[in-house]
Amino acid sequence: MTEGELKLGEVTELSRQVLERVSQAVVGKAEALELVLAGILAGGHVLLEDYPGLAKTLAARSFAQALGLEFRRVQFTPDLLPSDVTGAFVYDQKDSEFVFRPGPIFTGLLLADEINRTPPKTQAALLESMQEHQVTVEGQTFPLPAPFHVLATANPVEYEGTYPLPEAQLDRFMLRIGFGYPSPAEEWEVLRRRMSRRTEDQSVEAATDAAGLRAAQRAVETVTVDDTVGQYCVDLATATRRDSQVLVGASPRGSLALLLTARAYAVIKGRDYVVPEDVKAVAVAALAHRITVRPELWLHEVSGATVVRTVLASVAAPPTVVS
Repeated sequence: MTEGELKLGEVTELSRQVLERVSQAVVGKAEALELVLAGILAGGHVLLEDYPGLAKTLAARSFAQALGLEFRRVQFTPDLLPSDVTGAFVYDQKDSEFVFRPGPIFTGLLLADEINRTPPKTQAALLESMQEHQVTVEGQTFPLPAPFHVLATANPVEYEGTYPLPEAQLDRFMLRIGFGYPSPAEEWEVLRRRMSRRTEDQSVEAATDAAGLRAAQRAVETVTVDDTVGQYCVDLATATRRDSQVLVGASPRGSLALLLTARAYAVIKGRDYVVPEDVKAVAVAALAHRITVRPELWLHEVSGATVVRTVLASVAAPPTVVS
């Protein structure tokens, strides 16, 4: 697809095609897949946090294929160095000079697999790239390709040999999403499809390419957001900071992520304007990982998601304004 402009209706149709093709590989999980795509259309990065074997890696690879993006996967391990991700200068004997050899981060979609299994120094190597879309090595800055997105996976149950992501890094992820276990019918469909393929490998056809995704992202920037909906996002984020269960509430980056993701979600649902229901649909994914619950409440299974649901129930939503 050549570089150009897309209308919002075309972005909605493109989203439908992408989700349809990803669903050929990932059974069920329609709501989670919509959220992942909303995060990408909004220009953000997504953290997939769930138990092993729930198609997180498959979903990331399938989105890269459906969106026509160059895909790289980095398996994060305790011995992984920052240069293994960003790249490094190596000595070229032929020209007798040091040249930069780009790392796997120079791609369209990077899968940071089990990101919480690598030390903070390597985790921090992602911070600049995720926020500034560039890499600095030995004082030299190298821009990353556009679009550039990180889909990271994390295992929430195995803590031995892991390094929990610091709040600063969690805040760089626009959304944190869990897939959950499939229903028995969905799990049987996974088995049935595997037997029908007669191979472990599976791939999906591209619905667009990097230029098409950039055009879709530009189109999402034109979505109408009424002031009352924007204020609703602010009210929700503010309410998390005042909640008695919370040590640290969602930052202004959280309310911004909430608004940006709601715009993309509205387009996926076929609208060129945002309604409060769009905000509610993405609120847990956009805010929960930015909230630190008081330590004494962990035993009561209070989490960031619990706080967001409480806030959604207590903060009045504005009336829907149709543009």
